Amino acid sequence: MRTTAFLICALAASPAVAHDSSAPLTGEEALEHHHLGEGVMELLVPEAEASADITVDGNSRRIRANGYPIKKPGAFPNRNNPHSISKKNYNLKIPLNPRKTGRATNAQGSVFGIAINGVVMDPGTAEYWQNNRRSGWNYEALGGACKLGLDTYNAHVQPDGTYHYHGIPTGVLASEGGRAVPALIGWAADGFPIYGPYGYSKPEQTSSVKKLKSSYRIKSGTRPSGPGGRYNGKFTQDWAYVAGAGDLDQCNGRVAVTPEYPNGTYHYVLTDSFPYIPRCWMGAPDSSFKRLKRRADVQSDEAESQFAALAADIATNRPTIGFTAMSDNSEEALTLIQAQGGHRPRFLQGGHRPPPPGAGPRQGQRRQGGRSPCSGS
Repeated sequence: MRTTAFLICALAASPAVAHDSSAPLTGEEALEHHHLGEGVMELLVPEAEASADITVDGNSRRIRANGYPIKKPGAFPNRNNPHSISKKNYNLKIPLNPRKTGRATNAQGSVFGIAINGVVMDPGTAEYWQNNRRSGWNYEALGGACKLGLDTYNAHVQPDGTYHYHGIPTGVLASEGGRAVPALIGWAADGFPIYGPYGYSKPEQTSSVKKLKSSYRIKSGTRPSGPGGRYNGKFTQDWAYVAGAGDLDQCNGRVAVTPEYPNGTYHYVLTDSFPYIPRCWMGAPDSSFKRLKRRADVQSDEAESQFAALAADIATNRPTIGFTAMSDNSEEALTLIQAQGGHRPRFLQGGHRPPPPGAGPRQGQRRQGGRSPCSGS
């Protein structure tokens, strides 16, 4: 009994999370409140303690965190994720007053942003069809083909111990799921705020709240290579941005008023459908985020060139044919032409007859890299 009383007093005497800021974030109200029992359990399990500190430093916002969530995460390691969580020492910087650059910048394979609880958002995966990175077919974490050991908060652990989100961080949202008002969830690497899936139905003013929809859609037809079969959303390359199809732009963002920005601001939105967490930035990402992942295959010159071409299509408000992909879109272009009532050319570039639908290698056939941890096409 004395032990219980001591724990309750200790809980009342100290905050559950260090989160001082010279610029108070009203969005912190979106954090799910701790119950007394949960606080006691966190004292009993010290490794569940989180640390996040967000401050204003001149023209920058500083984010220092250990990468551990406020609410106790799922069990790691687990059957489908063999890695243990290790606390980090994040010291990140973003512009206090971000500006759009006029073009979208590829964020695929990068840390997109960080939640207000100090956990990073890293939507891409390292899983490729048949473990062959050069295949160009990257499995989606929430696409249904992979069992990646995600916990109830849409997060799991990388080999280096980084706990990170692949989708909406439900543990950061209030119990009503952010349905009452747009809920500030975090900050992108370019400084723009990140909100939950609900926003004002009239972007220019405080109004009724609705769930916002992404403008990405699953492509029609069949995959021209790799796993073959019909596009079904299991791979990143199964998706295409269609301007005006939803509420959000190609980076899953929009300009609207929010509780924190009553005069309106550009901000990103996390959705419960692709891309879940945005795959591109509209501003310039700070180098402190880029240093979190240094992989030679991320943002190569070729990928940047292809992404720039995609952004040019978007800028002219034309329907976009491939996702921020980074792969040849000729076959997808033909599929889109067919879907819009056109005729498929007799020959592809180079004089080769187009393959019949579904002519890609069958599931289970091996190419480079051996078997994939994911299945299905």
